[in-house]
Amino acid sequence: MVGAGARVGDFWALLKPRVMSLVVFSGFAGLYVAPGHIHPLIGAVAVLCIAVAAGASGAMNMWYDRDIDGIMSRTCGRPIPKGYVAPEQALAFGLALSAFAVMLMGLAVNAVAAGLLAFTIFFYVVIYTIWLKRRTPQNIVIGGAAGAFPPMIGWAAVTGNIDWASIALFALIFMWTPPHFWALALWRNPDYTKAGVPMMPVVAGMDSTKRQMLLYTLLLAPIALVPVFLGVAGWVYGGTAILLNLGFIYHAWRVLKSEDMIWPKRMFGFSLAYLFLHFLVLMLDRAPGLVSLVAGA
Repeated sequence: MVGAGARVGDFWALLKPRVMSLVVFSGFAGLYVAPGHIHPLIGAVAVLCIAVAAGASGAMNMWYDRDIDGIMSRTCGRPIPKGYVAPEQALAFGLALSAFAVMLMGLAVNAVAAGLLAFTIFFYVVIYTIWLKRRTPQNIVIGGAAGAFPPMIGWAAVTGNIDWASIALFALIFMWTPPHFWALALWRNPDYTKAGVPMMPVVAGMDSTKRQMLLYTLLLAPIALVPVFLGVAGWVYGGTAILLNLGFIYHAWRVLKSEDMIWPKRMFGFSLAYLFLHFLVLMLDRAPGLVSLVAGA
């Protein structure tokens, strides 16, 4: 029987741990910078729920995409195409983890955070994976919202609500997502073409995709500074954001002018560092004593 001998490592791979790590980090950042107080244990539970829900979403994504995953060189080594985990096992695993994460968030944290968590899972699995991904080149533009919710969930875990500051954190990831994934889509265009996934380079062509990537990086730059003006961060973050966005725009410009895949690969790598550093410095900027330390230097 396919999947009968599945190992713990195979189920761990279903959770997309590399993707999960950035999701968890941004969720923790939203929790850390939110105004108010949360007990450390409850905060840890909230972060755990975000991690479990992200992994559950990844497992259900692999369940639905198992046919195209087996075609694409980037994904053909995943547990389902390799026959290590049966599709029904992956689906049951994802559903069970989703139910656990949402119920635990609701019982231990608050209903708003639990509701956002449930909606995020639904959005990623149903709206993005099942509905958008194979139907429109705007799949990443719209579907990217799923990856932008974690800071809002972390924020809601502390405050019990959604406000403009948490929406600003959402907007940062939402606008970052298209150029991030289109850089990957340029680099992996043969894979997406072979699998019939209508990513932007497949449908609109390389040049159009590159122009849109540059446009999104230009639009992203002022959005990245909104947390400063809303009082979520200070100018330690603001200065870092300016430098990171100049770097992101530079990479997009080089992608636009390049004919090979060197710069799309570099932009994809830089985009990961870009988001990680934004949220890292956001937290450091709010850390006790940092602003006075910088001011006294």
